[in-house]
Amino acid sequence: MATSTTAGTPASPSYLKTPSEEEVRTRLQPRSGSSDASQRQSSSSGGGGSGDVARLSFPNYTLFDYVQFFSAGGACATITHGGLTPIDVVKTRLQLEPKGSKYTMVSMARNIVATEGPSGLLTGFGPTAVGYLIQGGAKFAGYEFFKKTFSEMAGSPEEAAKYRQLIFLGGASAAELIASTLLTPLEAARIRLVSQRGYATGLVSAVTRMAKEEGLRGFYAGYAPILCKQIPYAIGQFVTNEWAHGMVDKSVSKEKQASYGKVGEVGINLGCGMVAGVAAAVLSHPADTLLSKINRGGGGSGSAMSKLIVLAKETGPVGIWAGLGTRILMTAVLVSGQFVIYGQLAPAPKKVDD
Repeated sequence: MATSTTAGTPASPSYLKTPSEEEVRTRLQPRSGSSDASQRQSSSSGGGGSGDVARLSFPNYTLFDYVQFFSAGGACATITHGGLTPIDVVKTRLQLEPKGSKYTMVSMARNIVATEGPSGLLTGFGPTAVGYLIQGGAKFAGYEFFKKTFSEMAGSPEEAAKYRQLIFLGGASAAELIASTLLTPLEAARIRLVSQRGYATGLVSAVTRMAKEEGLRGFYAGYAPILCKQIPYAIGQFVTNEWAHGMVDKSVSKEKQASYGKVGEVGINLGCGMVAGVAAAVLSHPADTLLSKINRGGGGSGSAMSKLIVLAKETGPVGIWAGLGTRILMTAVLVSGQFVIYGQLAPAPKKVDD
């Protein structure tokens, strides 16, 4: 299990952080041949997986490690997104309200329960669970893969550390591009279920109806908008989380963090995840609002991007932020919960010689 809380994600290699003075001194020591040097390397690390700091090596992940990354990412995304389905239903309904609507998060939830029963708050649970099992796995495993790949392309761990922000941004974007391509059809089905009452009875019937009536084009009608939503979301999630952990590392020494034990580890991941969740929500919310409208059939005819432009004009600069408060709440819980769960399930970083 990953136990380090000093990296951006629980399995992030330590060379992608700004080194402390102690780490710099340790790196100047002989790599072998001295028990004192070995002890200094161990003490500078603050815990497992820390040889990467002292020895400046890239992690050596195997195929099985990536399977574990995928499983951990899929589990954390499914658990969090599935558990917050009621909030997502309310948020989506708020986004689809006409201008001037007086509904709030609470009043909309009450209206759904009154008109559809409590089960109305679980509309779209099937597509949510299946979609985010696939999307979460691809995103987290992809982020680990691209982060390592882009780091190696830099030429050395030292160079990778210089360009770590670009590596984080590129890794998050590339991983999300793949994950969103897999998610888009299921997300389209989920939004149809949530926004159009009576459209279908569940995931299978919704997918069957969409395939029969609209074909492949219907599933990917919102592909461009979903990329506009998910890629900024992933950047906010991963890059901000890396930054937040960096701030913790600057404020609290590794030894102090280690003394907090498991509670401290979870607390740091939770707090950094909350900050990342807020950033992810704000960066992706305009596209999220427009995506809901596109999947409801709005925007007229034409390409997805032309629909996006039409809907942006219709929605206006104020309406496009409808439901942001609800989404910030949901996303902060989602992202922080994901990093906590992922931190306990994903494998720890490995040294080249492991």
